[in-house]
Amino acid sequence: MTKSKSPYHGHRFPAVVISQAVRWYYRFQLSLRDIEELMFERGVVLSYETIRRWCDKFGASFAHRAKAVRRKPGSTWHLDEMFVTLRGEPYVLWRAVDQHGAELDVLVQKRRDKGAAKRFFKRVLAACPEVPCKIVTDQLRSYPAAKADIPALAKVRHVFVKACARVNNRAENSHQPTRERERRMRGFRRLARAQAFLSSFGPIRQHFAIKRHLLRASLYRKQLAARFDAWRSFTGLAQDPSTAF
Repeated sequence: MTKSKSPYHGHRFPAVVISQAVRWYYRFQLSLRDIEELMFERGVVLSYETIRRWCDKFGASFAHRAKAVRRKPGSTWHLDEMFVTLRGEPYVLWRAVDQHGAELDVLVQKRRDKGAAKRFFKRVLAACPEVPCKIVTDQLRSYPAAKADIPALAKVRHVFVKACARVNNRAENSHQPTRERERRMRGFRRLARAQAFLSSFGPIRQHFAIKRHLLRASLYRKQLAARFDAWRSFTGLAQDPSTAF
């Protein structure tokens, strides 16, 4: 039986350094230069461009594995959209979360019409094959028009809420980390890079973002330790990063 090649094969730096840099970038409000400085403090000399290439190469696969180990998505989808600016041009970021606040998928598009909503519904269905019991959206007319054209969703219960009432706060609150990161990065530049970053940012950030205010300190630390164990497992690390520097 042929042993599969390590995803880190051919890299000068060990897996523990690469994994740590990628995790820091997607988990915290850090720039590439911030991570370069943190690595230098730990005796690792590298360029911020190297970290950028690592994030481009490993971010999507780490995010996919983070999605695979989380609990089964809920039966209610909350969908909402927000505007982002790419080089001065307005674009629409579509986001779907379940009733627990777990991000299901995101898609950056130019428009908010029926076609854009239909593409997003199909993308979420591809990520979550199980049909939901209920879909919650604002009163944008593109949602019911697109939903009616998709056989799998046509008979799903559709609940409309007024954005001003903040009833649909699952999706609206999920925009906040993106807004914070958008300001930290001084905006997004290109559509493809924005889509790639946001698709990895949500699952990796949420893998570690436990609802601390709902847990006792001991239980919070226990759950966080389990999340770190899972991260080391699906990123192929053989040691604790804290012992590697």
